[in-house]
Amino acid sequence: MSQASAEAQYLAFIRKLVTQFTLTVQQQPPFINDDCDEQHLAFLHRLEALPQTQGVDYAEEGQALMCQSIATYPHLTPLLPRDLLWHFGGDCLHFMPDEEIERFQRLDEQRHEAEQAGQDFDYERERARLLGLH
Repeated sequence: MSQASAEAQYLAFIRKLVTQFTLTVQQQPPFINDDCDEQHLAFLHRLEALPQTQGVDYAEEGQALMCQSIATYPHLTPLLPRDLLWHFGGDCLHFMPDEEIERFQRLDEQRHEAEQAGQDFDYERERARLLGLH
């Protein structure tokens, strides 16, 4: 697997997590309330647009949205995939314990080592193994 295709596979997985999180958020209060105000709807629209965002805007917007999810909607925190906190980094890392950061760092190192060696790397499978999800 080429380095470009391994990176594309990883980014596709992250975008899938963003989409899944968005679908989950859409089913939670205050977003399901008939009287949902503009502030909440604006957050939801930004979250819905995130998978199509590119470049620096993607990283900055993703970080802001993940942090806002936790700060403004704490009931969403258990629904937020931890991978997204790691992926967007920056202030998001404040919401992760050191042990969790180390696991995601190890996973990234394994991914980069495989890419450099030209080896296949199934991110989802290795993630599940490393995080004890099997």
